[in-house]
Amino acid sequence: MTTIIVFSHLRWDSAYQRPQHLLSGLAENYKIVFIEEPVFHEHDSFLETSIPGPNIIVLKPHTPVAAPGFHDEQLPHLIKLMRQFVGIDEEHLAWFYTPMALPLLQELNPSLVVYDCMDELAAFKNPPKQMLQRENALLKVADLVFTAGPSLHRAKQGRHANVHYFPNSVDLVHFKQALDRTHVHPAHEDIPGPRLGYYGVIDERIDTELIGRIADAHPQWQIVLAGPVVKIDPATLPRRHNIHYLGQQPYKALPQFLAGWNVCLLPFAITESSHFINPTNTLEYMAAELPIVSTPVVDIVDLYGNVVSIAHSSRAFIKACETALLTTPEEHNQDIVKMREMVSETSWSTTVEKMHELVQLTREQKEESSSANRHSLNRAYPVGTQFSQRWQIKSA
Repeated sequence: MTTIIVFSHLRWDSAYQRPQHLLSGLAENYKIVFIEEPVFHEHDSFLETSIPGPNIIVLKPHTPVAAPGFHDEQLPHLIKLMRQFVGIDEEHLAWFYTPMALPLLQELNPSLVVYDCMDELAAFKNPPKQMLQRENALLKVADLVFTAGPSLHRAKQGRHANVHYFPNSVDLVHFKQALDRTHVHPAHEDIPGPRLGYYGVIDERIDTELIGRIADAHPQWQIVLAGPVVKIDPATLPRRHNIHYLGQQPYKALPQFLAGWNVCLLPFAITESSHFINPTNTLEYMAAELPIVSTPVVDIVDLYGNVVSIAHSSRAFIKACETALLTTPEEHNQDIVKMREMVSETSWSTTVEKMHELVQLTREQKEESSSANRHSLNRAYPVGTQFSQRWQIKSA
């Protein structure tokens, strides 16, 4: 079985999103080795391993280097750990979620290099200074590039000859559990309604000022935020009696959260860091058939603007939430019909199947090209030819 060696800026046990969905599906045909960014450890380097699913092993490097991510100072330690563990003698693919890990490719001999571009990482808060340079280099060596949204696809398609658009999808069976509105998560027991909720990573892409304004405008509303706080100081988050931070929640519990909400929120700040995002929770909210209010994120507007209420200001956002809470079931049914149509047109399993086909096709094309080049070379230079001599003769 061919191995896919994955380099990721996201941790497997963090918010369950695109990498976990895709790689869990691909694990039916490949062995997955998922290499995370290192964490600081004062003493000798070592690999922490876990097996979250069949054919999936997660490697978390621990190194005595404090520099974040796949920083240059981390590379000697990571190379040593990879040589000890990763079976590079077996047939393998290299699969990148972050260009910062590109120097580690020199330790591999992959039959294919894949770049699944799910975010414009160079636009995030305090990106490594080498990010753009390494992405340029990755696009030169990658055989296959996937993008997670239409805006990312537009940004990458002119930079590579083999770019394919695979938007984020949804596990419909899982999230339809939320349609049983009595199956509410116990965390809501002490939170009265109405509840307006968001789940996902809480970082610089979230408009925290907007959250505070919503809470102030309607003190009787309960704002529920479920997800890890990363890359920002938790002390900067708005604190109100009606804002509830519930921390990271397991993927399996998310339908129970949705079952207890009246309105789903996509409160993203409209900045460079959010310009290219295509949030996985949008379709998940739709599967739960709940009203959705969002700021004008490009991909949300382009893909779902006829179902999601798009608000261009804090006042408009609050007004849209008010309207959503007052909408009758009959009126909401019109949106539900559209939501069902959208979620029925996509699935992670279909996406995985199409990606697998493209991987196989690209490998075959690469092998054929390589074979043709060898054949052409052998015809021009028969076995045993001394290339240096022929070059000297030709030069003379």
